[in-house]
Amino acid sequence: MPELSVNGIAIDDTFAEAFGMRATAIVITGPNRKWARQAAITMSGFATSVIACGCEAAIDVELPESETPDGRPGCRVMLFAVSTDELQKQLLNRVGQCVLTSPGSACFAGLKGSADLKLGSALRYFGDGWQISKKLGGRHFWRIPVMDGEFLCEATTGLTKEAVGGGNFFVMAESSGNALAAAEAAVAAIHDVPGAIVPFPGGIARSGSKIGGKYKGMVASANEAYAPTLRGAVASALGSNINSVLEIVIDGETNDAVVAAMKAGIKAVTDLGPEKGAVRIGAGNYGGKLGKFIYSLKDMLP
Repeated sequence: MPELSVNGIAIDDTFAEAFGMRATAIVITGPNRKWARQAAITMSGFATSVIACGCEAAIDVELPESETPDGRPGCRVMLFAVSTDELQKQLLNRVGQCVLTSPGSACFAGLKGSADLKLGSALRYFGDGWQISKKLGGRHFWRIPVMDGEFLCEATTGLTKEAVGGGNFFVMAESSGNALAAAEAAVAAIHDVPGAIVPFPGGIARSGSKIGGKYKGMVASANEAYAPTLRGAVASALGSNINSVLEIVIDGETNDAVVAAMKAGIKAVTDLGPEKGAVRIGAGNYGGKLGKFIYSLKDMLP
């Protein structure tokens, strides 16, 4: 139950629970910002949760021309998975189907890690023997012929085994409109934190889940304790004033990135106040059994 209050918003005495993941990043550039972003959005589609999507992915930051290898507008996209093999599979499938195919695109390493993942060194075979190897400034690239010119792709990108997935907090409000306003404010603040992404649609999840369920084979199912429509039928975690709950799920390149993102998101919610946003903030955990990373909400407060 809530023990603290910030700007009139109750803060549950609980913690978010997260777990270790593998992560990588790439930089996608395009002929203009529209097409750089389009390739990045398409690549990170259907990547909200490793429960069913294979990976979690989203744009980390949009980059100006001065910060990309080829001097064009770009996006840094991060991908997270539970194993190196799955991360490599998802990376190649998504770059091959969504970035290689996007008009005017190029793809570069976006992370220096403890190991490398294949990028252009595997995608080069699409060139069917016409691909060209190029080394420049200590970096290795592949030039792959396509119908609008060529696809320039760095040979590899980095892998980190220090990534964290599943940082989270709940925003609870008296109305769906207020819950959405609070969640949107949190997501906007988190977007300014480097090395952290919010992979669900628009950074927001309405379908907070618990592990397992009553039906055979279910990995996750509805978290009925936080479903307002079930308040009279289950052991609800919601008071009578809560009619909408939204969850913000955070993946980070490092533990520090998750902490910074949670702090930024929660501050944005508390700054908004209860009249326009949330009246209570909570978090999801499984009693410390899911992952080794524990984020107490009281330590995340502004």
